[in-house]
Amino acid sequence: MLEAIARHWTLDEAAEITMEANPSSVEAGRFRGYRAAGVNRLSLGVQALNDPDLKALGRLHDAATALSAIETARAIFPRLSFDLIYARPGQTPAAWAAELDRAIDLAADHLSLYQLTIEDGTPFAALHAAGKLLIPDPDAAADLYAATQDTAAARGLPAYEISNHAAPGAESRHNLLYWRYGEYVGVGPGAHGRLVPDGARQGGARQGGGRLGTVTERAPEAWLAAVEAEGHGVVFEEEIEGEAAGDEMLVMGLRLAEGIDPARYTALSGRTLDPRRLADLKAHGMVEELPGGRLRASRDGWFVLDAVVADLAA
Repeated sequence: MLEAIARHWTLDEAAEITMEANPSSVEAGRFRGYRAAGVNRLSLGVQALNDPDLKALGRLHDAATALSAIETARAIFPRLSFDLIYARPGQTPAAWAAELDRAIDLAADHLSLYQLTIEDGTPFAALHAAGKLLIPDPDAAADLYAATQDTAAARGLPAYEISNHAAPGAESRHNLLYWRYGEYVGVGPGAHGRLVPDGARQGGARQGGGRLGTVTERAPEAWLAAVEAEGHGVVFEEEIEGEAAGDEMLVMGLRLAEGIDPARYTALSGRTLDPRRLADLKAHGMVEELPGGRLRASRDGWFVLDAVVADLAA
């Protein structure tokens, strides 16, 4: 893929080329090949640093393999990130604090820290409904979240996004593009894209910044067959304009510590944020106004972000 990109475009020397990998011994053995191909940032799906929790999360690797992969990746790639899941079944605040401290010691300059959520239709959901899977209650989860933010910030990795922490300047650039509601091309199986098509930038239907949303075939075999037959794997397109575009911007942009520009929201959606709803959210400490007029969710607002976005978008 990188070779195909290079044939069609000039690649910026400072381009971030990120690859996601599992910390298995098979993947780790390929790290040098990935680096030689041009990958300069690796994101590892570690999720936990102890064997019982890795097993409970259904991961195939153990803690020793994960630690080895982190060490190998740090020696090969200029930039490295890995993720952890917290608020796991039976996890105590003390256990998470110790694990987080260890993770920060291991990290280069970026960590993704996700709170466990129970998704409908998953084995976890069935176990939770049957009372066989105990997770922290909302108050305990809020305490874990606050402690995570405080510890990471104190150790030099403040949150620049609701679940992502980085040293200043080490933020994930491709993820920032999504959260800032920029343009991106979805190519592989199950990929989503958001584009302003050629000819629509000057005076066209999308002059306010609306997007053409694309989705590719999810199943790898079907995606490959579509690419061979049609030249691409796109199976769905839709125009995302007006309030729909504004809502997407809110959903993505309020995840960021830098927040959103209300003027851009107006340009996208064709409307302004409701001043009464905004004032109410500010009064309750859910939304903050930054110098220059940008708006962001507060730390308390981040913890209930879905509700904040729903209120602003109403």
